[in-house]
Amino acid sequence: MEFINQMEPWFGSEEKEALNKYMEEGGWITEFKKTFEFQDLIKTYTGAKHCFVVNNGTVSLSIMAMAAGIKAGDEVLVPNYSMVATPNSLKMFGAEPKFTDVDSETLCISLAEIMKNVTSKTKAVFLMNANGRYPLDIDEIVSFCIDKNLILLEDSAQALGSFYTDGLHQGRKGIAGSFSFSAPKIISTGQGGAIITDDDQIAHNVSRLKDFGRSGGGNDLHEVVGFNFKFTDIQAVIGIAQMGKLKWRVERMKDIYKRYYKNLKNTKEINFFKQDLKITTPWFVDVKVENRVKLMDWLKQNNIGTRIMYPPINKQEAYKVKGEHEVSNEIGKKGLWLPSSSKLTNEQIDYICEKIGEFYLK
Repeated sequence: MEFINQMEPWFGSEEKEALNKYMEEGGWITEFKKTFEFQDLIKTYTGAKHCFVVNNGTVSLSIMAMAAGIKAGDEVLVPNYSMVATPNSLKMFGAEPKFTDVDSETLCISLAEIMKNVTSKTKAVFLMNANGRYPLDIDEIVSFCIDKNLILLEDSAQALGSFYTDGLHQGRKGIAGSFSFSAPKIISTGQGGAIITDDDQIAHNVSRLKDFGRSGGGNDLHEVVGFNFKFTDIQAVIGIAQMGKLKWRVERMKDIYKRYYKNLKNTKEINFFKQDLKITTPWFVDVKVENRVKLMDWLKQNNIGTRIMYPPINKQEAYKVKGEHEVSNEIGKKGLWLPSSSKLTNEQIDYICEKIGEFYLK
């Protein structure tokens, strides 16, 4: 078996042909009509009223937070299990992330954790939809935030193709949501991010913040201090082609997850998280494993790549914030991402599971 990477982006002839056609037609390259078309596809898919794409997923989090009224010095509750981009996006403009633990089944913030950590200084809650999962008490979280006048924002970087039980696409329970199109995501534009919202004022704020604070496209009249976080039509051309493949990839990722689960559910050293495949789409196949380091070495020897799940952010060198968070600590010790590309074949999945079984029988 050739080496199986933990994740691979998947671009094909459709993207190549679309790019060639665009360049032959004298495309402007910068953010223009193709970008607007890409945004419209995301709006249609998610059901959101507004969508804005920007240069990467971390920037989309920062712009979303600023557009919602979060300012330097404001305290924001964030999950201690997340990609470091979640708190970094706040630090970028001086807001203060306050780390909270996550639920052991979903790896998302729960209402109990929010209530335990909220203070009079708390301005907002950053919910991270972990691997397309959501807090099982999401509606209670929404009600609590409304009652306490807290801004609720969704880091849905891993959740394109995942919905809530009421049919809303993830990213639409809060006042705004953010997606990522980095290389490992279910669709990719290399780098890129998107903000969706149904709130007209948030949309107005985002449109100015991402484009130098301009009062309108193409002019040089500036109402606020803004930035240059625009997209490019080259990325959008790729994104449009990728969106055409999203429906199939959603179903394939669910099938991949089901096959892993069927093969490994009786391996007591492997534990899956709670994942409702009827409405959510796994980004990666994530599991808790025993003897992680030796398992990873064994799999690598057998041409299988894996990746350690996010360690607790508060204990990383960049933050060093005191506190013990039981669930995120455990994920830092046992969490493992198995090969998860939508390019995986059933034969490859069966081979990976066979090698995992061999390891635990040694």
